[in-house]
Amino acid sequence: MTGDKAFRTEFSVKGREFSRAGDVSCRIKNLLKDIGIDAGTVRRLAIAAFEAEMNVIMYARQAVISLAVTPEKVSIIVDDEGPGIPDINLAMKEGFSTATREMRELGFGAGMGLPNIRKNSDVFHLTSEPGQGTRLEITVCLDGSRP
Repeated sequence: MTGDKAFRTEFSVKGREFSRAGDVSCRIKNLLKDIGIDAGTVRRLAIAAFEAEMNVIMYARQAVISLAVTPEKVSIIVDDEGPGIPDINLAMKEGFSTATREMRELGFGAGMGLPNIRKNSDVFHLTSEPGQGTRLEITVCLDGSRP
């Protein structure tokens, strides 16, 4: 991606649609590959997008996932309508999970989602309002620098 070209799109995700788990993150991965983002960056963003998508499917009623690509960075913003996260510091600990038995039986809810998103982001920002929803902002810089 060169010059002043930019790309932006949005995806809707519904909670509890486990049969569609990974659809949006695969679409994001393919879009990034198609516009020429390098494989290592695509891998990081695909991991972050999948973990974010799964959090929506497991916990929220619905969400909008926005993807924005500029020559300098790729940003993914997830705005969900869900129960919110009462203790973000606790939610960020590896292994901490509020997954139900059903979610675990499906192979999800190991408590690595948010930590994996942070590990694969150059900029990670999470805000949440219990009873209202959660906003997650993920940015990966394309020039290799971290802000």
